[in-house]
Amino acid sequence: MLKKLPKKNMGRSDLGWLKSYFHFSFAEYRNPANVHFGVLRVLNDDIVKPQTGFEMHPHENMEIISYIVDGEITHKDSMGNSESLKRGEVQYLSAGDGIFHSEKNEGSVDLRLLQIWIFPPKKGLPKLYGSHRYKEDERKNRLLNIVSNHEGKSPIKIYQDVNIYVGEFDNEEVANYEIEEGRQVYFVQIEGKALLNDEVKLDFGDACEITKEKNLKIKAIERSHFLFIDMKK
Repeated sequence: MLKKLPKKNMGRSDLGWLKSYFHFSFAEYRNPANVHFGVLRVLNDDIVKPQTGFEMHPHENMEIISYIVDGEITHKDSMGNSESLKRGEVQYLSAGDGIFHSEKNEGSVDLRLLQIWIFPPKKGLPKLYGSHRYKEDERKNRLLNIVSNHEGKSPIKIYQDVNIYVGEFDNEEVANYEIEEGRQVYFVQIEGKALLNDEVKLDFGDACEITKEKNLKIKAIERSHFLFIDMKK
């Protein structure tokens, strides 16, 4: 079953320095019927204005992944990590029993990122931080596994049993993905358009919940940039 989630129906916020679309209840967007999808708790599509950002703030017992779409993010945290990342690059944070961090746009153009929060398999796990500078050709007309669990094959490994993939496909290019028994997928159309399983068309910013399916066929309609998260039901 494919359930399309149009961008126009999502929660949204405009704070001037920050514009966001909320896929799930977050900040001022409260919808008791839309709190999470499996272990996926938050997926925010954020645009951060230059010379602004999220000041130092705490997190605990959450696994946080940032996928950079445009611009550059600068991260600092209470473990002493500090770095900047650009388009297609990924950072992750397993907050464990508590960590402080800041995420800022210190550049001169807008920063767009997908901020993804995933419930860890249990509380109090050791804190982790890392990143990976993926290249465009790694996701060009192919599926790139950017995040996996510790038994997976991705350079970025978190505690929870998820796999996150991205792709940047030319018009008419097709990808096929096998969904294993007992698993489900949350799909995000980052840029462009795509057709899923020859039946659901997604435009820029739309999403789709995919359950009770054995396969996922993704056909690009014009240039298509997307991300999806495979997880247990």
